[in-house]
Amino acid sequence: MTRTLPVGTTVTARVPASSANLGAGFDTFGIALGLYDEITVTVTSAGLTVRVVGEGAGEVPLGDGHLVVRAVQRGLRAAGVAVDGLDVLCRNCIPHSRGLGSSASAAVGGLVAASGLAAKLDPGSALTTDRLIQLAGEFEGHPDNSSASILGGVVVSWTEPDPDRGGPRYRAVRLDPHPALRATALVPPHRSSTSHTRMLLPDLVPHADAVFNVSRAALAVVAVTHRPDLLIPATEDRLHQPQRAAAIPVTTEWVGRLRAAGIAATVSGAGPAVLALTLDELPTYLREQAQAAGLQVLDLPLCGGVTVE
Repeated sequence: MTRTLPVGTTVTARVPASSANLGAGFDTFGIALGLYDEITVTVTSAGLTVRVVGEGAGEVPLGDGHLVVRAVQRGLRAAGVAVDGLDVLCRNCIPHSRGLGSSASAAVGGLVAASGLAAKLDPGSALTTDRLIQLAGEFEGHPDNSSASILGGVVVSWTEPDPDRGGPRYRAVRLDPHPALRATALVPPHRSSTSHTRMLLPDLVPHADAVFNVSRAALAVVAVTHRPDLLIPATEDRLHQPQRAAAIPVTTEWVGRLRAAGIAATVSGAGPAVLALTLDELPTYLREQAQAAGLQVLDLPLCGGVTVE
């Protein structure tokens, strides 16, 4: 039986940004980055109020179509609870449509907020981690970014058939990154459409390219956990970055510049942000050149997953 949450019940979810692929691990690898959106959800007596501060303010819908709202509603149903009304406040710091997992963070934040609300009524109603990974994957269509925001650290995710549900089952495991590993994102001012860049990918790839990426993806697990000296070869790719290169020329230029300087750089998700994984700070001359070219340079610690209070 569905139970109704008391008016005034409130939680705040703090959810990190993420980067996906890390080069060879297309739709598989994800990494949690220390840049956060905060979502406060409060049960009210009636209606729906949505407020957005920061990224996306004045751009995103302020009603049932808002991604966070849809995720909250889905999470409440999954937890078996209902509300008479909702007030949703989003304090956003993650850039939208830049390849830093803003949509995955919104879905994760909404689901975790719903789980936190349900847990205040009955701790046994909270959604399990596996359930959160599944529900967030259903919003995204693949679990790399969302699983990183849930689990933190570096994740390896995959999809398998679920005969009982008649749809995909989304799975992920966390890897603890090397303690000295750090990330820097170079963020262009323009946006990129994931759906558009995904359309650029061919349905079939040469066997040699598939073997190349399998070897690099396996090496990436070693590099990010124990051998960061192997990051340059471990972040090579033949399956998606070359095919998207012409559509994101600024991104492609800066991935090339950084790699030429010995820095393991990749396209962050579908771009246009560039992700650099290093043991040291980005060299000053590269930082200044990027800023002069109009790119925002973000030093982002690797971090844990979403929290709720």
